[in-house]
Amino acid sequence: MKTMTCQQLGGACDKAFHANTFEEIAEMSKAHGMEMFQKKDEAHLKAMGEIQQLMKSPDAMKAWFEKKRKEFDALPDKG
Repeated sequence: MKTMTCQQLGGACDKAFHANTFEEIAEMSKAHGMEMFQKKDEAHLKAMGEIQQLMKSPDAMKAWFEKKRKEFDALPDKG
């Protein structure tokens, strides 16, 4: 099991997510982002805006996603 924070995943806080795969951690981050969006959390809304800018370029978004996947893969597994 590996851990990444919201901030490590492009978000705005130190909430930790624990998962065995990058796909699982990405889904947790996405759900957290939706929750913060519904709460209109300003810091998270700003971070989401930055991600939305990346999404305008499929190549940039793919590169960002692969960078985060490599960061996840490099983390120690804390079983």
